[in-house]
Amino acid sequence: MAMPQAATAPGPDSPGSELGDVIIEMKKVNKWYGTFHVLHDVDLQVRRGERIVICGPSGSGKSTLIRCLNQLEEHQQGEIVVDGVTLNAHMPRIDVVRREIGMVFQSFNLFPHLTALENCMLAPMKVRGLSREEAERIARTYLERVHIPEQAGKFPVQLSGGQQQRVAIARSLCMNPKIMLFDEATSALDPEMVNEVLDVMVSLAESGMTMLVVTHEMGFARRVADRVIFMDAGEIVESAPPSQFFANPQNERTRQFLGQILSGNRTPAPA
Repeated sequence: MAMPQAATAPGPDSPGSELGDVIIEMKKVNKWYGTFHVLHDVDLQVRRGERIVICGPSGSGKSTLIRCLNQLEEHQQGEIVVDGVTLNAHMPRIDVVRREIGMVFQSFNLFPHLTALENCMLAPMKVRGLSREEAERIARTYLERVHIPEQAGKFPVQLSGGQQQRVAIARSLCMNPKIMLFDEATSALDPEMVNEVLDVMVSLAESGMTMLVVTHEMGFARRVADRVIFMDAGEIVESAPPSQFFANPQNERTRQFLGQILSGNRTPAPA
């Protein structure tokens, strides 16, 4: 199975002409939880092959934003278009969109009664309709890609947190997605396991995959992002290439956040 094809990935500070067409567009998107206005008039365009890091304080809406992209959370106002398909609560086949979007969560969400290999094989067989033999070939390819082929026969309880998260990434890649979403994928890991997951995410970014990554790992953002977005109170406060975002943030709230996060950021970008 071929790896997902995307535009050649540009350097972190040149997100413009080398990227592909617009694959994600959000226009005036609003979302409420009861009376809490979690997303407020969010506008965002993502081009094919673009790597975006989203950061911000707890409760800023960053996780809700990416969950709206596959309708794990439904927006109440505005428009979301993913790869030419307009998303809304009345879509009869939201699964058609979801199968093209991989998502890795803070918790690993592996099936405990299935081995690492079986976790990776399940969706290609059930959703894509692949044979068991083809699904196994693909699963082993991606377990190799995330550097744990020797763990294929183990159950989740037998794996470390970092290994489980890498299985979760491999499982998403087995569906050959057009877009990958990461929702604080390293925040539940022990510090010594963070870099092994970041290494895989860096490799994926360098392959040209379209990625939206919610994280506070600023070393990762500096290394691979085309754009860094800062959210606060449900709004996109600042969006800029890494060189500008870190060296010359324009908004005072962004400067405050970076001052706090960079003074305590635990993990540098993988060498």
